[in-house]
Amino acid sequence: MGQDRDVLNVSLIQTLKENVKDFTTDNLGNIYLLTGTNQVKKVNEKGDSIAVYNDVRRYGKVYSLDATNPLKILVYYKDFSTVVILDRLLNVRATVNLRQQNILQATAIATSYDSNIWVFDELENKLKKIDESGKVLMTSTDFRQIFDSVPTPNTMYDRDGQLYLYDPLKGLLVFDYYGGKKNNFQLLHFIDLQVIDKNTITARDSNYIFLYKPASLQLSSFKAFKDQATYKKINFNGSLLYCLTKDGELQIFKVLK
Repeated sequence: MGQDRDVLNVSLIQTLKENVKDFTTDNLGNIYLLTGTNQVKKVNEKGDSIAVYNDVRRYGKVYSLDATNPLKILVYYKDFSTVVILDRLLNVRATVNLRQQNILQATAIATSYDSNIWVFDELENKLKKIDESGKVLMTSTDFRQIFDSVPTPNTMYDRDGQLYLYDPLKGLLVFDYYGGKKNNFQLLHFIDLQVIDKNTITARDSNYIFLYKPASLQLSSFKAFKDQATYKKINFNGSLLYCLTKDGELQIFKVLK
């Protein structure tokens, strides 16, 4: 696995001071902010507010947001094993209680290519796909039959006909849509790993931003900031780099060519 070092030139274009705890983006340029007051707030690329979801306290702490499908936002409450599905104006479209489907410990969820929901069930060590009523549509083989040491993914992505599960201790695992294992990339101990598409994977550590090209097994590292450890979360979306500071500011940078 080759590795290069380079400088990633970025220019700050916007700062959102919303007391942000977490965020995600969609493919239309919208940003979904989880604020310190437990609101989910949707803003456009200019920072103008579009919609707000206020009823976030009902199920405790939000574990993750998924805006892969801008018409169907997933808000996951891990402690309550509950997924709230919001429409594009952040109105509640459906609520899925995973416990009612005997999924008692889901470590990660993701939007599927057909607008259903992927769930990794840690207790059963199985990958499952459910619809928005909670009905289980597909169940994989028990991962204990596939792996000597079973992964516990904290992130999942459905991209280009494949499902990616990331466990920082086991690597990036690639599956087909029936739960069949296809590949395992040894990308270990990274944070904020994103599968952009089948040819582009980004991640970071406290010092560098990484770009991985699966076809060539090429891992490149870039220095973008003097002190990257000040950022709580860093995500890419197109030519933009979204960086959440530990003080709750979301800084948006343009990646310069």
